[in-house]
Amino acid sequence: MMEFLDIFLNESFWTASLRIATPLIFGVLGALLCERAGVLNLGIEGIFVVGAMAGWMAVWMGASLWGGVLVAALAGAAFGLLHALLTVPLGLSQHVSGLGITLLATSAASFIYRTALPNVKSPPRITPFQPMDIPVLSDIPFLGPVLFQQTPLTWLALLMVALVWWVLARTPLGVAIRAVGDNPDAVAAQGLSVYALRIGAVMAGSALMALGGAFLTMSAFDAFFFGMVNGRGWISIALVIFASWQPGKALLGALLFGMFEALQVRLQTQAGAVVPSQVFLMAPYVLSILALVFVARRADYPRALLKPWFKGQR
Repeated sequence: MMEFLDIFLNESFWTASLRIATPLIFGVLGALLCERAGVLNLGIEGIFVVGAMAGWMAVWMGASLWGGVLVAALAGAAFGLLHALLTVPLGLSQHVSGLGITLLATSAASFIYRTALPNVKSPPRITPFQPMDIPVLSDIPFLGPVLFQQTPLTWLALLMVALVWWVLARTPLGVAIRAVGDNPDAVAAQGLSVYALRIGAVMAGSALMALGGAFLTMSAFDAFFFGMVNGRGWISIALVIFASWQPGKALLGALLFGMFEALQVRLQTQAGAVVPSQVFLMAPYVLSILALVFVARRADYPRALLKPWFKGQR
């Protein structure tokens, strides 16, 4: 029992939890932004993959690390634009379009990778973002290593939480995005473009999703390989419901899953000889589902989510 409690008192556990949560923070913010505008984006898993591949390949081909981040965001926004065009002005099924985007983005990433590196058996390595060591702050007991020795992309993710919250809660643009996800007719009556707001929100949300993938290849690891996303996109979709479409709660949900993931690794080390490893591997997902069940009943979802809107129709 004491060994179990020691895990939670170890600064390395919380450092790992925040690091594991970082791609989920990007993903859940992106999904939240799309859904706040009334569009479900099930293309998130594929957008994660294409963001991971695009950012890594840009750096491998000579771009700077931040240039790779920009390329990843643009790739995500491009697939977001495709999804938005299919679902917003054309009104096609958001479920079908999203799954199609996942398949298309994943296949496109595979095709580009195989075409660019036809004879490579192991992916080339890049020099990823390194953990920052902020003078004075990094030396603070416990909080220093947890918060101030993370990579720049982790700090970017935390900044995006504050930025998305500020935009949605404190700006006219945010009010319009929330309104278009609840009552698009009222938005149209004010002379605003429902189509433009929804398309813009989906593109911005998809760019954030792609940054979640870019974190994996440019911060957590130093190469791209298939399977590295490992369902993080689907987890992000679930975490949006857990967060009740609120950026602050989205951060909490991502950190909670990151904590579960870091915990299972340490529990495997301590009890791996007694308990099958598969039990620990599935534990974060089971705990996340249980947390989702308790929260989902009270979730205040956008009223126009999944509902197509056409100009001139009531």
